[in-house]
Amino acid sequence: MDVKILMRELSPFEHLVCEHLCEGLTNAAIARATSHSEKVVENTVSRVAHAFSIKSNGEVNVRVLLALAYRSQFGDKAFDKLGIDCKHMSIGPNGEQICAKHVE
Repeated sequence: MDVKILMRELSPFEHLVCEHLCEGLTNAAIARATSHSEKVVENTVSRVAHAFSIKSNGEVNVRVLLALAYRSQFGDKAFDKLGIDCKHMSIGPNGEQICAKHVE
């Protein structure tokens, strides 16, 4: 399946939902973490998948493709929580670790 570059900017809430999705959380867990309903989270996941031109065809897991697309576009803060350096990590001029793909 082809995943295209993001077709529009994401809202802060869409970023938050995707970050939780990349951590492997279910819609129910994301809903609890963000104080929204599961339906709001489900609709948000659907909108973001659409923004990446990811379509369900019965043979792919949209959430997995969305997590991969999001990580490729924005890096992955989930690595920080796992204590794993992402492949975009480099040492900055002051000796700090910098990931060029993380969304600040």
